[in-house]
Amino acid sequence: MQLKKINQNLQQALIENWITDPTEVQADCWSTLKSGADAVVIMPEGEGKTTSIVYTVIQKLEKAVGESTRALVIVKDKEAVLQTVEMFEKFGKYTNLRIIGVNDKTDIDEEKNIISAGMDVLIGTPNKINAMFSGAGFNMNTVKIFVVDDANEIFKLRLEPIVQRLSMSVEKTQRLFFCSELTERVEILADKIMIDPFLFGVDDYEEEDDE
Repeated sequence: MQLKKINQNLQQALIENWITDPTEVQADCWSTLKSGADAVVIMPEGEGKTTSIVYTVIQKLEKAVGESTRALVIVKDKEAVLQTVEMFEKFGKYTNLRIIGVNDKTDIDEEKNIISAGMDVLIGTPNKINAMFSGAGFNMNTVKIFVVDDANEIFKLRLEPIVQRLSMSVEKTQRLFFCSELTERVEILADKIMIDPFLFGVDDYEEEDDE
């Protein structure tokens, strides 16, 4: 993947998975995402939306550190959890990052024990992650990057209050929304919880909408 100053081990893992050339949106947003700024990224289905999330998080974290979760990735359902975990395992092949995926059907007590023992990346559905952090005593302030994938679909289900509550539990973090389309709900919550967010991919979406 030809992206400026990308981690060489990450780049190698991407190439081994036949990901070599970034899309226009991936190239446009890379420097901003790498810098730690808040952003909303619009990418149509099949254009590498989840891939972008995974390599951005790996680039930011690089290696296992400490015991507390440093990246929180909220996804829409069990299938998305499994898919995202698989991508992290592939693209993080040359790192020692600790990754766990949780969904509404998995054992919360077992997962809490695993996370307490040391975890870098937590991937899960909104309701499950909310249940895990409500009264669990986890320190959310170690989260360095807070990502919502398919934000437009998640917010369509009126789950914004959960995302907002989780976001408010972190004093300082990078907040990213990835969507297949820009909706009013996405814009409203971005304005509420993000600091001067950048917007990428909206021109492509509007052009597609006009056709």
